[in-house]
Amino acid sequence: MAAPAAPFDKRDGVIWYDGKLVPWSDATVHVLTHGLHYASAVFEGERAYGGEIFKITEHSERIRKSAQMLDFEVPYSVAEIDAAKRLVLEKNGQKDAYLRPIAWRGSEMMGVSAQNNTIHLAIASWEWPSYFDPAQRLKGIRLDLAEYRRPDPKTAPSTSKAAGLYMICTISKHRAERKGYADALMLDWQGRVAECTGANIFFIADGKIHTPIADCFLDGITRRTVIGLAKKRGIEVIERRIMPEELSNFGECFITGSAAEVTPVGEIADWRFTPGAISKQLMDDYTAEVQPKGKAAAA
Repeated sequence: MAAPAAPFDKRDGVIWYDGKLVPWSDATVHVLTHGLHYASAVFEGERAYGGEIFKITEHSERIRKSAQMLDFEVPYSVAEIDAAKRLVLEKNGQKDAYLRPIAWRGSEMMGVSAQNNTIHLAIASWEWPSYFDPAQRLKGIRLDLAEYRRPDPKTAPSTSKAAGLYMICTISKHRAERKGYADALMLDWQGRVAECTGANIFFIADGKIHTPIADCFLDGITRRTVIGLAKKRGIEVIERRIMPEELSNFGECFITGSAAEVTPVGEIADWRFTPGAISKQLMDDYTAEVQPKGKAAAA
């Protein structure tokens, strides 16, 4: 049996923290940090393949945009964030890795109001294989139906990648895993299909792809990439409202995300799907898309 991975606060390497590299164990915050108490934090999840960070600038642009939705400014430009991510990947000696930039309000004020708090930015990287078990992934993962729903956009900055929006995702994923599922499908506040706890979702019927409109949850960078890949193949992609009772009309289903990449789904609660030609094609196309240009050309 493989040895368990070290806890995330006990690993080796360096983390980029407020403009400089620090030893992994020194990248800490005080317990009275606004980001911890009031979820005033935004983050990104990114993957590097062969030493190149996929869609690096889009992710840097998004973390700044998410921060603005939470009423603060990340004190680094997109170019500076890009450079910092490349530096931490290089210094950690990693080629295929996951990166986690995070920006948050500091400790100067402790209360709901915190206009004068310092804004911090940290970037970590670590080796992380496929989000789901490889054998299970090929035959389709199993999803539960979450109890919690994605909130009305009028009640939260729902299109940001903000820490507070993931509280109900953690609860839903824990409940799903306790029942033997890999993840959970979340509906929106009106009972329509939305997304999984950390991935967007797609369905296939009659050679066409259907996916929920991303206006109350994150319009994922991987989601947009896969939509583009499908269209290059001449596959029609329909973004629309999807009700749960429609799920029996679809033959295939897959989810997308920086962590999940493209992962077929075999079942959602009582609905069953069979990973087929389109899902497999898009898995292959995405794998080719994320490879560094030189390697992709050589392949």
